[in-house]
Amino acid sequence: MTQLKVLVIDDERPALDELTFLLGRDPRIGEVRGTDSATEALRVLQAEEVDAVFLDIQMPGLTGLDLAQVLSRFRTPPPVVFVTAHEEHAVAAFELRAVDYVLKPVREERLAEAVRRVVEAGGPAPSGDVQIPVERGGVTRFINRSEITHVEAQGDYARLHTAEGSHLVRTPLSSLAEQWASAGFVRIHRSVLVALPHVEEVRSEGGRVSVVVGGTELPVSRRHTRELRSVLTRRDATGSP
Repeated sequence: MTQLKVLVIDDERPALDELTFLLGRDPRIGEVRGTDSATEALRVLQAEEVDAVFLDIQMPGLTGLDLAQVLSRFRTPPPVVFVTAHEEHAVAAFELRAVDYVLKPVREERLAEAVRRVVEAGGPAPSGDVQIPVERGGVTRFINRSEITHVEAQGDYARLHTAEGSHLVRTPLSSLAEQWASAGFVRIHRSVLVALPHVEEVRSEGGRVSVVVGGTELPVSRRHTRELRSVLTRRDATGSP
């Protein structure tokens, strides 16, 4: 296997040195370049190609999310791995097609898993689905957004429901409602989003409307009933999912 050339960006020098050192120990990595400036990183990336970018999120000036947004416009965007101490940006990171999201302090075995995903990213292009990182028992796993039937607000968190269970993520429901609208997620209540592709039934009784998703019946608030009916009507007319 051809060894990878990677670029590491972190404004904190100790973190940059540690990540550069750990990546350099991986036999799949051939060359590691490091910089503490996102602006300098962009100059490097415009001048030469790399196989992957490992970057922090909270940096002065151009943030990691800003830089990833710029890279997404490249003709051939390099795979991006976020390495950060802040888990609340995970959803935004994967909306930008991040390959992985590693939390600090970085463990060498966890970083090895990120490198494996970078290697896999060099294969066939993904189907377009978005993978959402969820934590359970100290282990990060990924679920496809297309598997989520509905989302419930829990304070500053949101609970993602799938056919196999539920997962809590540190992202407000309002943020998910905005970010996932184009993927068919519709608000039916101030604290609930449903995925239109998973709506099995729409029930109306005594002026009350509800929907069934994944075998679960969820009430639709009066405020959102008209919007839901309008969206479903458009879906029926266009035949879109």
